Amino acid sequence: MKMKKLVIFDLDGTLINTIADLAQSTNHALHALGYPTHEEGSYKFRVGNGINKLLERSLPEGEKTEENVLRVRREFIPYYNVHNTDLSRPYAGMEDLLHLLNEKGVKMAVASNKYQEATTKIIRHFFPDIPFVAVLGQREAKPIKPDPAVLHEIIELAGVEPAEVLYVGDSGVDMQTGANAGVETCGVTWGFRPRTELDTFAPQHIVDEAAEIIPLILPVTL
Repeated sequence: MKMKKLVIFDLDGTLINTIADLAQSTNHALHALGYPTHEEGSYKFRVGNGINKLLERSLPEGEKTEENVLRVRREFIPYYNVHNTDLSRPYAGMEDLLHLLNEKGVKMAVASNKYQEATTKIIRHFFPDIPFVAVLGQREAKPIKPDPAVLHEIIELAGVEPAEVLYVGDSGVDMQTGANAGVETCGVTWGFRPRTELDTFAPQHIVDEAAEIIPLILPVTL
């Protein structure tokens, strides 16, 4: 098998378990405006399509207006910017995987639907010594996943061909994004969504542990 030259990772639910900080920050914003809050576990099904969609899904029925989403966002962003690494942690084996790929000369990048400021801060905090080709989150006037534009942008920056890329994510949105970009795609089962959601989109690979990604990238199992 030919070695992959570039691996693009989703952030939330793939590289890092961020759900506790997302839940805490959303509940803070909801409570500040007098809305009911939610159990942490329920947030696994609210995230994945950007912060505004997370907040819309968290508002009560009948309150999901654009105006209310923006009101909650104004409470959420300053709080999350301060607290987005309080409880979040890399998933087991991910730090070792990133260091191994770096040692082997494999290029790496991050493509997230989290807004850019938080995406950059979290990656720098947890992986300060990994020289990612790009760390791209949700940006003004840029389409979000499953639109493949962010993967195309990263592939161009890295100077590789789509056939030389592996995209790794934990949700149906990620599986759609990889398919839309025409790249080999790997679903991970340790994230926020059930394996059945990954199966629905028929990615080329589904793995249960970080180490299982290695032979999908390097020509021999190490």
